[in-house]
Amino acid sequence: MSTMPLWLDALISALVLLGAAIALAGSMGLLTLPGFFTRMHPPATIATLACWCILHGAFAFFWWQDGAAPLRLYLIALFLATTVPITSIFLMRAALFRARRAGTAVPTSLSGHTTAEEGAAMPSPHR
Repeated sequence: MSTMPLWLDALISALVLLGAAIALAGSMGLLTLPGFFTRMHPPATIATLACWCILHGAFAFFWWQDGAAPLRLYLIALFLATTVPITSIFLMRAALFRARRAGTAVPTSLSGHTTAEEGAAMPSPHR
């Protein structure tokens, strides 16, 4: 097996470092943002953009090393692309339900189904 060209080594290194930097920035956002609803966005960024950068770097490395495209790596991206939004939606809905039950000022339901307490707490923009 021949050695990897410098340009490919630099590309792989840049992709992995970019993914790591995005993950670090998202982690810092997760730690520093004030509320739950604003803290939900950085993990989604980590799971999508950082994952894709690192995945492309790994794809290029293993393609060069093995001589064949490692398509099984894209199963990771497919799994993350389907589970991260669903998990985020469930977490946000649970937190929104809990905040409404606690009487916190949150936006009203867009479906139009509100309880008497909720309707009195915040006026609906649709009425």
